[in-house]
Amino acid sequence: WIKPESLVLKHSPPRGIQRNSVGAGMAEEIVADVEMNVVEAEVPAEEMAEEKVEEKVEEDAVAGEPAKPKEPEKPKELEEDGIAETRVKVSAGFVEFNSADSTMNVLTSNGCQIISSLTGGGFSYLLGGARTTVGLTSGRYMFEVKILELHSRQEPQGAAGRIPMPRHIVKLGLSQGDTSLLMGDNSEGSVSIDSEGFLQHEKTRKKVAKQFRANSVVAFLVNLDAASPNANTISVFCDGVRICAPQAIPDNLLGKPLFPTVTFKAVTMQVNYGPVSMAPLPFKCNMLSDAAQADVQVGPKASEGPCEIVMPVGLPEQGYFDWVDAFLEKNPGYTELSDRKILDWAHRSGIWKAKTPGAFSTDKPDMKFGIPLMDDMSVKKLLLHIAPTVRKSFVVPELKANLTADERKAFLKNFAGPSFKKVAKVVVGEPTADYKAKVQQLMIEEKKEKTLAERKKKAAEAVRARLLEERKKKVASMKQKKEGEEEVAEEKEVAPDEIVDEDVVVELTDEEKALHYRKSAQPDILDQTLSKCFMDFSLPTTEEGFDQVTFEWASQDTAEKVVKDWIFAKKMTQRVENVQPGQWFKDAWTEWARTLAGWKRLQAEWKDPNKKKALLAKKAEAKKKEAEEKGEEAPKEEAPMEINADDLEVSSVENVADIGSGEPLFAEFTYEDWALLSARYELHVLLHSFKKDVEDPDRQSFSEKDLGFYYQKYTKKNWALRSFAVDTMEKFIDLVKDTVRLAPQTAFLEPLQGEETTPSAFVKLAEEHRRERTRRADAGDESAELKFPRTSGIAAAGAAVAPGSLGRLAPQQPLRAPYGAPNGGAMRPAGYAGVVPGAGIGGFKRPAPPTNTPTSYVAKRPTFGGAWKR
Repeated sequence: WIKPESLVLKHSPPRGIQRNSVGAGMAEEIVADVEMNVVEAEVPAEEMAEEKVEEKVEEDAVAGEPAKPKEPEKPKELEEDGIAETRVKVSAGFVEFNSADSTMNVLTSNGCQIISSLTGGGFSYLLGGARTTVGLTSGRYMFEVKILELHSRQEPQGAAGRIPMPRHIVKLGLSQGDTSLLMGDNSEGSVSIDSEGFLQHEKTRKKVAKQFRANSVVAFLVNLDAASPNANTISVFCDGVRICAPQAIPDNLLGKPLFPTVTFKAVTMQVNYGPVSMAPLPFKCNMLSDAAQADVQVGPKASEGPCEIVMPVGLPEQGYFDWVDAFLEKNPGYTELSDRKILDWAHRSGIWKAKTPGAFSTDKPDMKFGIPLMDDMSVKKLLLHIAPTVRKSFVVPELKANLTADERKAFLKNFAGPSFKKVAKVVVGEPTADYKAKVQQLMIEEKKEKTLAERKKKAAEAVRARLLEERKKKVASMKQKKEGEEEVAEEKEVAPDEIVDEDVVVELTDEEKALHYRKSAQPDILDQTLSKCFMDFSLPTTEEGFDQVTFEWASQDTAEKVVKDWIFAKKMTQRVENVQPGQWFKDAWTEWARTLAGWKRLQAEWKDPNKKKALLAKKAEAKKKEAEEKGEEAPKEEAPMEINADDLEVSSVENVADIGSGEPLFAEFTYEDWALLSARYELHVLLHSFKKDVEDPDRQSFSEKDLGFYYQKYTKKNWALRSFAVDTMEKFIDLVKDTVRLAPQTAFLEPLQGEETTPSAFVKLAEEHRRERTRRADAGDESAELKFPRTSGIAAAGAAVAPGSLGRLAPQQPLRAPYGAPNGGAMRPAGYAGVVPGAGIGGFKRPAPPTNTPTSYVAKRPTFGGAWKR
């Protein structure tokens, strides 16, 4: 049967000739002639049909009927039948997927003929991979897989990230023995064809085959036979039919043993290594289990003795993770168990992660993917349960946990028993020469990458500038042409392509060569985390459950001294995140709040003439009552004694609330004086309380940089130098130099008054300071005058509040900001002086109403909707 679409048009029909009905029935006559000639003629039927078709094409061309192009012939299968292998073969049952060379989520059963992956929690999104026990060096062999089951699950609600697609994937390919098991992750050393029909090598991905699905027998053919027409290629067959043309193995993979590898996700597969094929190919081919020993190389074997669990112990920012990377590079048989490894695994599995705002560290990186089953850390939890059951050696680079004895002991309990040898490797002290050389090499590579990136950026900018200039010239030319002007012919300069020279030569500076550890943009441990736990850091011992403790860089004595000195140095610079105000501070703070409020009320009454008179009368009544109680004659009413407060020696005043005439010592205090008084006492009790609450003889105080943290921690108020109209701590200390100072050697804050100093003593200090400023101002010293910004707050006059009680007002007492307060006066700053006598709410006078208000103005009633009327 000759299909009409197989006709080939050799001559174009003459112009003007229409398609007629004559050619419509000619195909049937040709077919009839072909069928008759099959029996009678000696010429083969196919050749006779071709001759008839050619005649028909010529006739159709004359008749004006165009012919359709002939279908392309299917490519001829170049693979030939293989001969039975007579050389020495690998042992029966030896070829299988290697449990020692597979990812942690791969599960095998039935003699490694059934292979699947974990799907609990976030494992349903992670790829799994496994290599066979033998790598091919020559010959032509194949193995088969059959997808038995697809694991599906309903996605939980609240997923903000991108679910990796496709949900199920199988990749068949080749990889070198020391490369990634997750083929298609853009890394070197592998080539694969996946179930979607894509071939991927490094960053190259292209469509080469048809898709294959579940319940189909898929054969993966590797041809390394130099005598074959398809030498050094891979092919895929589905149910015995080729679904892709032979694909060349990349040159950079040839010359090394290539291990058949499978990478998959959320599927269960049957694997057939041979010797009998489940779906025979169009030609005979030996299977992987029939491979000759001369054509294969055996891969790594699982350890017959106890596996090792290695816990590196080092200090932050002292080369810890660089040492771990070097250890894994020298010992590829070890598997890393850490957060950073899970993050890398997810990235290689195609899980996209948006950048999360916040601070993270190398020890605890950002693990938020926006996918609930990944964000719940179920992968790490399940790995810790699986690891003790797997015949693998592990390295656990958990920097913070490995430095703490309790966390070391808790982790080792997971690996109890003789199956694992538990080893601690201490990397503390001066590194070895090999490590220093490695660090310098890494630093050189970093500088090369940075220099190359700058060159590429400059080249891109040059190209952008050239294109912009060309565009401007083109626009100008079009404008001239539109205006009818004669266009000036310009010689076009052919711009050379911007070629970036990637041959970068860099050198390290003397300062960089002297470095023992490489600096990174991300800290090993966050400061806020370190401040909570560094006091518990220690070196491991065999009493904790280790079978062996080795010191890689320095001796045990030297390492212990380094850790001790490091902890002491941290005490001098690191703040105590978990410090809490003790009972001594709470009692002193409560008493201060009550006393300060009484003093401010007393000053306000003394300044008010009416209240002052009542105050003096109350005082006289108190003296009379006191005399009556003693049985003495009541004193006669006399005019109050006149005392000039400025003439009194401040230190001689016994009662700061009454210097003898009823006048308080602080009667002339202004906003600035009250602010400095509050700051004096608050810093005094803070420094003494910190020493009590920390209970560490090495840590008696703290530096200026941590003052804001501790001040807010204890007083529940913000510390701000601008509240005192200064910009440096030194200038503020000059205002309260009778109370606190900066230690000359450590620059720590030190209290100058004893622990038992009463609040009245600080009033005297404030009064002496006020008089000194007054004398300087009278002498013409303008710098003596203080003028602090009147910032508003929620409490009056810098009054102290009980720790933890700030802002906890009853619902029936809504918090209202003072007039003119920015942001509602959410939290009062340090030294806030609050209500000033004669002022309105919050120390601010309410503005007077405008005098030019029109008298004839009548407010209109709002015309809102039903809600307003109701």
